[in-house]
Amino acid sequence: MDMPVNVPVDDPNADTEWNDILRKHGVIPEKPPSPTPMIEEALIQARELAHENRLEGKDLDELDELEDDEDEDFLNQYRQKRMNELSELKTASVYNQVYPVQKPDYSREVTEASNQAFVLVLLTSSTGTNPESQLMIELWRELAKKFGDIKFCQMQANLCIEGYPDRNTPTVLIYKDGEIKRQLVTLKELNGVKTNMADMEKVLLDLGALKHNDSRLKRRDDNNDQDQPKRSIFQSSRPQQEEDDDDWD
Repeated sequence: MDMPVNVPVDDPNADTEWNDILRKHGVIPEKPPSPTPMIEEALIQARELAHENRLEGKDLDELDELEDDEDEDFLNQYRQKRMNELSELKTASVYNQVYPVQKPDYSREVTEASNQAFVLVLLTSSTGTNPESQLMIELWRELAKKFGDIKFCQMQANLCIEGYPDRNTPTVLIYKDGEIKRQLVTLKELNGVKTNMADMEKVLLDLGALKHNDSRLKRRDDNNDQDQPKRSIFQSSRPQQEEDDDDWD
């Protein structure tokens, strides 16, 4: 009976003449290909893609500023693409306001309407004194005007769900294709009374209701926009002394 021969192998992946002999006779497997060329190819493709998409998300004014740096035909293609996108948004922007909803109309105005577009429902407090509800009512108006292709609805929570506690307001229900895709109970998942437009835009981006290259997300007065929504509606309408005396609890 032949005894098996133990062939010494120090490093089966080493490029040695001995390992080549062992691979030839099937004693050790072929050396796996080096990942380096694949990584390099992926990096090249990533750079090429980044270059091809370098104009994505730029508005018409920004494209005009690049006339001296880009090929004219290539730039015109992006101008036309951006104009087509703006035209599509204008056509889809059929809402542009906050829709008050009554319980008997909820199925038609919300559930069925969500087969055509994203529908967001804001359930507010019954007393109207909930600071977070008042903040969201203000943001709801701004969002509805800015994103007219999304339907923004509003109703008093206890009129929608009997006995719904005020402590759970504001509640946001986001519908698409007849189903609730996400719900926010109070603003604890956002920034509380500092919740602003950017917070809600992120929610819409995460759900696919907005696209990252949406020109409406680009604001030239970013600094002002970042500050303004963080102020509550109380801060914008009442003196500082009165704010300091408020009991936010």
